[in-house]
Amino acid sequence: MRLIVIAAIVITIISFLFDKKKTLKGIKKGVMMFLKILPVLMSVMILVSIVLYFVSENTLVKYLGSDAGMGAYVFAAVIGAVSIIPSFISYPLAGVLVKTGVSYSVISVFINALKMVGVLTIPIEAKFLGYKISILRNIFAFIGALIVGGLMALIYSMT
Repeated sequence: MRLIVIAAIVITIISFLFDKKKTLKGIKKGVMMFLKILPVLMSVMILVSIVLYFVSENTLVKYLGSDAGMGAYVFAAVIGAVSIIPSFISYPLAGVLVKTGVSYSVISVFINALKMVGVLTIPIEAKFLGYKISILRNIFAFIGALIVGGLMALIYSMT
């Protein structure tokens, strides 16, 4: 992350040296875009905090474990769809879940839904793409996550 910040600062300085006016205009435009989506972003962060408060690691293991059957796939997809967890947290969490008995196919559904489906971020996505496209994309991504999990289960059952 530090490298990205440093690169952004260096690139901004270089841009400023070439054309002050365009650089300042770009910075102003970026700040205005950020301020425009800030209320929606804050709402999403509050909603995510509430959801994650109610979903503990023990609950995840209970509903995602091998005893949960097909419901584990649906639960994994739903939890992934409503969570906003960065990759550097989701992969270690997936590792913990695997160690507690959650199958790779269920983990696959969870990670795919987490990365591809954004139920809580639909308002932000809709600001740029519209609600129809945002909802359709999320529905197809949700179905896709379940299909990938099913294929993973099929592959693992053959080995």
